[in-house]
Amino acid sequence: MRDGRASFGLALAGAVAIALCVANPHALSAQEWSGSEGSTTAGPSLKDYLEQVGPDAKLIAHGELKLDGKGVNCGKRPTVLNPNFDSWGGAFPGFLILNTKKISGLSTQVKLYIYSHECGHQFIGADETQADLFAIRRGVKWGWLDAQGMEDICTFISQLKGDGVHPPGPQRCETMRKAYRELIGSGGQQATGSAAAPKAQTLGPAQ
Repeated sequence: MRDGRASFGLALAGAVAIALCVANPHALSAQEWSGSEGSTTAGPSLKDYLEQVGPDAKLIAHGELKLDGKGVNCGKRPTVLNPNFDSWGGAFPGFLILNTKKISGLSTQVKLYIYSHECGHQFIGADETQADLFAIRRGVKWGWLDAQGMEDICTFISQLKGDGVHPPGPQRCETMRKAYRELIGSGGQQATGSAAAPKAQTLGPAQ
């Protein structure tokens, strides 16, 4: 989640890095990616990323991550907890990233949404709207998303500005709300309250 200039810069840097790798396959190191939002089509290996970000980061093996006591997984992909990451969450090929500082004050359902959004990139690619919808479908199917959670997600996401990759936050909210209502209406989950919704691949521009 960064502003449009950062997203453009990441795309440009990615293109330059690819060109350099063609000329010199050893030119690209984890350093070029250590502060970047993420991409599931290009990026460092998990080993290189961990070496670059240093001792503040912690690797959590697949199946071992819990968010407020709730177990989560993204296939067999591990998660790096990095308190210095530039967004709430991110995704590189084969692993996810969560910023433990940024997500610490969020509600459980917003944390699960962030994780699921980044997991969605691993399956559906760079499209931010599809990653949002992946998270909502997962939340309803797995039973952690209810009407209050949908409101919490909308409150969180509506504060974010759009850019060349991410639609404006209020638009994302309405898209997710519509999907949530459709899923609940089709019997995907019983509502518990009033009805309420290489490119950079993170949740959106950090504010």
